Amino acid sequence: MTTINGEVSFWWRTLGGPPAPRPALAGSMEADVCIVGSGYTGLWTAYYLKTLQPDLRVVILEQRFAGYGASGRNGGWLTNSVTGGRARYAKTHGRDAAVAQQVALNDAVDEVIAVTEREGIQADIVKGGERTVARNPAQLARLRAMIASEAAWPHTDWEVHNTPETAARLRVSGAIASAWHPHCARIHPGKLVSGLAATVERLGVVIHEGTRVTEIQPGLATTEHGTVRADAVIRATEGFTANLKDQHRTWLPMNSSMIATQPLPVEVWEQIGWDGRETLGDMAHVYMYAQRTADDRIAFGGRGVPYRYGSRVDSDGRTQKRTIAALTRLLREFFPAASDVPVDHAWAGVLGVPRDWSATVSFDRVRGLGHAGGYVGTGVTATNLAGRTLADLVLKNDTDRTRLPWVNHRAKAWEPEPLRWTAVQAIYTAYGWADGMEASGRSDRDAWPARIADAIAGEH
Repeated sequence: MTTINGEVSFWWRTLGGPPAPRPALAGSMEADVCIVGSGYTGLWTAYYLKTLQPDLRVVILEQRFAGYGASGRNGGWLTNSVTGGRARYAKTHGRDAAVAQQVALNDAVDEVIAVTEREGIQADIVKGGERTVARNPAQLARLRAMIASEAAWPHTDWEVHNTPETAARLRVSGAIASAWHPHCARIHPGKLVSGLAATVERLGVVIHEGTRVTEIQPGLATTEHGTVRADAVIRATEGFTANLKDQHRTWLPMNSSMIATQPLPVEVWEQIGWDGRETLGDMAHVYMYAQRTADDRIAFGGRGVPYRYGSRVDSDGRTQKRTIAALTRLLREFFPAASDVPVDHAWAGVLGVPRDWSATVSFDRVRGLGHAGGYVGTGVTATNLAGRTLADLVLKNDTDRTRLPWVNHRAKAWEPEPLRWTAVQAIYTAYGWADGMEASGRSDRDAWPARIADAIAGEH
């Protein structure tokens, strides 16, 4: 069997391919709010703007189609991760602010689920929590350190499961322990983003697809088909931000790849378990992420080739053959019972990485310019909180959300080439080397290449 590679993503293929194209911008126009990008961030922002002020004229400009980017390609984890970590916010804004950020993200998981129920969006949601496994002594040491750190914070709700407790829930080959928390749901990303797009259109939002924005200025978005003038212009372009004028070094476009198997037979699932449908990750430095899909496949992801020179981004979701092979090997290592099940589809997506690895929601009321993003792969939930926050900021509503520590956060620009390409290659080469050392038993704690990579990345 031949594995399908690209075609945007497996998620879109299950929906019969990309949607029928919406009309491009047909000339210059005016609006109250112009949103650039129709992924989760842009759509959630539009949704809350229109629910808070229904008469608002909101237009979305999209270079391809709604959900073309990471929103239609991700691993389907609706989880509560604080991008960049709570400690960073505690240092800059105090402990209470850091806790408030965590609570807001916990609540955002339930808010997304509530909106899908209210708006009739069927996105295959199962709130089974998030499980992280350790498969060697070094990973176990990191897992224990993570749990000890999490225990110092309220509202994190992690549980530790030993070897038999882990196997009773999900049998991952070599797993010696795991940790689980309840604030995560499995979703079908394509169904969520397509449902959101249809919902905001019912509310009166106009989406112009096939309309590439080349420059954003105060009160103005410039496209190949004309300009949109608006009191507020919101940039919601995440990993594709580098394509905009003067934004080339704002966020680094990091690539992540996935594979999806054919549906697994019942007898294979009886060996694996996974009846709780929790999402699955591990404690490797170059970590994996996976879910059991609604039609009983395994969707399994990892880094692959993390970065293309010059912040180039892909066009159709194709990934490298060696990445497909590496992910397939790892999937079968995790789940030997699934070794004979073919890989049906492979694809890749791009996510936005700020220099300090911390997401932001920003709005300048004087200039009327706003943006949100830099989620570093944790955006399925964070985009909802970002959209609600941007709506509050645009409408001048003073809320608990507008006082969260990620609001108006600023990160320095990435280094110019070839420095950033060299740094990213060095980081992920070192992480891969460290994972190999730990898997072979040559290190029972963080291998030294990983500590060097952490220092270069400046992640923590």
